[in-house]
Amino acid sequence: MTTGTGQTPAGGPDNGLSYVPVGWLVIVMAWSLYGLASASWLFGSSSLPDAVLYFFLGGLVVNVITVLWGLYLLGLAFGRSARFPRQFTIWQVALIVWVLARQAYVLAMPSFVFTARSLLIGGAEIAIGLLCIYLLRRGSGAEAVYAKPQTEAPPVYVSIVAALLGILLGAVIGAVGGFLAGSVIADVAEVSCFEGGCGYFAVFIGLAGLVVGAIAGGILAVWLVHRRPRKPAV
Repeated sequence: MTTGTGQTPAGGPDNGLSYVPVGWLVIVMAWSLYGLASASWLFGSSSLPDAVLYFFLGGLVVNVITVLWGLYLLGLAFGRSARFPRQFTIWQVALIVWVLARQAYVLAMPSFVFTARSLLIGGAEIAIGLLCIYLLRRGSGAEAVYAKPQTEAPPVYVSIVAALLGILLGAVIGAVGGFLAGSVIADVAEVSCFEGGCGYFAVFIGLAGLVVGAIAGGILAVWLVHRRPRKPAV
């Protein structure tokens, strides 16, 4: 929408850039789910130094919080709630604080080895997070996207429950489908079964299917909840 002078007024459309934070949210949730799904080895290991063990356990706790908090934010985003920009900003600031604390812990503990790769990954996470906060700043036009005062969105808890059910169902379907697909691919590609190689390959594909299925199921469930006709807001 433009004025007679051809200028876009403040709070106008933002050409879809305010949807970038939603995409970033999905990526972070997917990575957190992958971290949870691939951490089963941690509970069977007793040879890790305490500093390393506490680090990984703390990461698991953060992953769980990230996924649950992310479901809440997805509910707000799909409902075009005006609360989404502010709530996302709080979530993103908390995530940046965690990245900084994680990096400081790794650098301070002698049990860890410094790598430039970890610094680059942490820096990229912070940079993308700051970009998303900037895209949702007041006056960016995001308030015109995430605001539907003419309709009443479903309660947030409904979105969370639906997303949890979608994640569980999607994870089961994705894991089973991925494992079966991995078994077929291993057989067709004649992957060596020496020392269980073909089995590990099938499990890896199943794990990938679990993560993809969980994310897809959660997003689909929230989308189905919010696509239903809504009552006009009172």
